[in-house]
Amino acid sequence: MLARTLSRVPVLSSAFARSFSVTACNFQGVDRLYTKKHEWIAVSGTVGTVGISDFAQSELGDVVYAELPEVGAELSKGDSIGVIESVKSASDVYSPVTGKITEINDKIESTPQLINKSTYKDGWLFKVELKNAEELKELMDEAAYKEYRDQEKDEE
Repeated sequence: MLARTLSRVPVLSSAFARSFSVTACNFQGVDRLYTKKHEWIAVSGTVGTVGISDFAQSELGDVVYAELPEVGAELSKGDSIGVIESVKSASDVYSPVTGKITEINDKIESTPQLINKSTYKDGWLFKVELKNAEELKELMDEAAYKEYRDQEKDEE
C-alpha cells in the first residue's frame, strides 16, 4: 500500500531541491545586512538570524567562549546582548534590531569555534522575531559594509 501511495507523489526536480536546500540550510545566496559593530542579520519573513561578520571573527581570533541571550528575551536595537571571547580579547554582541529571541544556536555554547569555522552557516548566534522591520533600512548591505570596513581601516 505504501509503495502505491509513494508512486503518486510528484517528484521535484533536483535543481529545485538543490536550490532550496542551499538557501534554506546554508544561508548562501541570502542577503545579509550588517551593523557598524560588525553583526549581520539574514531575514526570512519576520524572523532574523544574527551572527558576527567574518571580518569580526577574524579580528577576534580563535573564539573560546560565547555567552548568548536567553530565548524569550526582549531586546532593543543596539542592546549589548552577549559576549564572544577569544584567545586575544572579548567583544560584546549587539542586537541589530528590536525584537524577541526565538532561538539560540545551542551548538555555539558547546563548540564556540564554529564562529571561526563557519561564520555564516553554522556559526550564527540567535534568531529574533522582528518588532520593527523599518529598522532594517538603517543597516548596510554587503557592498556598503565592505566600504565601511575599508574606511575604518584607513582611519586606524
